Amino acid sequence: MRAEDIKKICVVGAGNMGHQIALQVALSGFKVSCTDINENTLEEARKFADNWLQSRVEKQKLDPDAAQATRERLHFTTILEEAAKDADLVIEAIVENLDIKRQLFAQLDKICPSHTILATNSSYIVSSRIADATERPDKVLNMHFFNPALVMKLVEVVRGPHVSEETVEAAMGVCLALNKTPVRVNKEIYGFIVNRIFSAITQEACYLLDQEVASIEDIDLAVKNGLGHPMGPFELLDMTGIDLEYDVLMGKYRSTGDVKDKPSPAIVERYAKGHYGRKTKKGFYDYNK
Repeated sequence: MRAEDIKKICVVGAGNMGHQIALQVALSGFKVSCTDINENTLEEARKFADNWLQSRVEKQKLDPDAAQATRERLHFTTILEEAAKDADLVIEAIVENLDIKRQLFAQLDKICPSHTILATNSSYIVSSRIADATERPDKVLNMHFFNPALVMKLVEVVRGPHVSEETVEAAMGVCLALNKTPVRVNKEIYGFIVNRIFSAITQEACYLLDQEVASIEDIDLAVKNGLGHPMGPFELLDMTGIDLEYDVLMGKYRSTGDVKDKPSPAIVERYAKGHYGRKTKKGFYDYNK
């Protein structure tokens, strides 16, 4: 399968990442089906697509005909088989749970044509832990988009030991067609590139906070003004989700048994209170104010 042979893309999962990936795919000229088992989630995805396209037209950043054509290429359904049966590429963007992902990929393997590439958007679960649930391990890889997917250019394309060179090249080519900047990760490693660097920064930021060296606001100010980052580590954690950070770190701790991998008290405290960041209106910052 070559990048130029990919015409139809299926996105599984219509949450924040999934529906933005699907909309970017449609904007780039591909036919796309976005599927989710939750009708309410799909309805929110439909509303987002309609409102976003309309706002781009109103701001004169998108031609009305182009907006209409984009919307016509974008299909939403709760039926997985309908969405994936004729897809050339599937991008999975569901919950970060290995067992659930393996079940989904086993289903996709039976539904999709033999040439279809199956990609996971997971930022931590490597494809080698999923590939053997299918009969096409050479066509299973990570394509890690960043949040918000309509804005962020980067996609990490990760080649596990089971992935063919043809599959990697096709994934890289699709990313370019989506107006993204792909980076090739030649080995499976926990957190890939960006999240490993981000984790090192956030771990140190949380340590400074836990030790009362500086406040949340001052740590974020220091990173933004001293290192030139557009967002501070706590602002970014609030945007990506403190619950996700907690789950990722606990997953790593369970696999390594190293207490250094446990989430910091600052993360645990907010997770326990249900203060996950922007989506709950409270995290390291209070968004109700």
